[in-house]
Amino acid sequence: MNWAGVKAIWIAEMTRFFRSIVQSMVSPVLSTSLYFVVFGAAIGSRIQEIDGISYGAFIVPGLIMLTVLQQSIQNAGFGIYFPKFIGTIYEVLSAPLSAFEVVLGYVGAAAFKSLIIGLIILATSFFFVDITILHPFWMLGFLILTAVSFALLGFILGIWANTFEQLNLVPLLVVTPLVFLGGSFYSISMLPEFWQKVSLFNPVLYLVSGFRWSFYGMSDVPVEISLIAICVFTLAAMAVIWWIFRTGYRLKS
Repeated sequence: MNWAGVKAIWIAEMTRFFRSIVQSMVSPVLSTSLYFVVFGAAIGSRIQEIDGISYGAFIVPGLIMLTVLQQSIQNAGFGIYFPKFIGTIYEVLSAPLSAFEVVLGYVGAAAFKSLIIGLIILATSFFFVDITILHPFWMLGFLILTAVSFALLGFILGIWANTFEQLNLVPLLVVTPLVFLGGSFYSISMLPEFWQKVSLFNPVLYLVSGFRWSFYGMSDVPVEISLIAICVFTLAAMAVIWWIFRTGYRLKS
């Protein structure tokens, strides 16, 4: 295991993160605070509680998931796309690093950055609402699994994209709508029966539901299914990355 190579990638990615600290950390926290103000004040005044939980506290897990998913994809996607864009990807590929070590460096750094932002948002939310975390171990576990799995997805998108527009296409047009429609700001039990069934096809629902269970012990789907879903997604993303390095898809062209 070439830990020196993994460390070099990790440090380079973390340096870029702290170099643009306002864009990387302050901006997501401010955006989430605005969500609290808008949703908590406007909608919270109309929806007092959901299953015995105040609306402001209910949306906290969804807001954290929204930010962690977006940041994981963006950090990992840009992290591998930029070396492709400027041509330094060939230096990485020719270095004495295995595919696993390259992925560990880029994805590990992206997931770690997203985890930091998620925890900061969690700490910030205590200034707005009263939060109870019934299962802190599982909360952290779901947060790490989500950050890693979507960082893997971002890594795939970074390799697939040929332009910056393509790099932002999936997060903007696919992931963000899925998060908003995945029970981040409501319980699917509030929907008509037909739309409840449709929501079950949204993979993000299982992430948000499992994460919310770790806070309040309530979920829209069984927590076991949520855990299985995120593990399957992670393994599928790892399989795609293995295929990319095996075939050289958009890496060696």
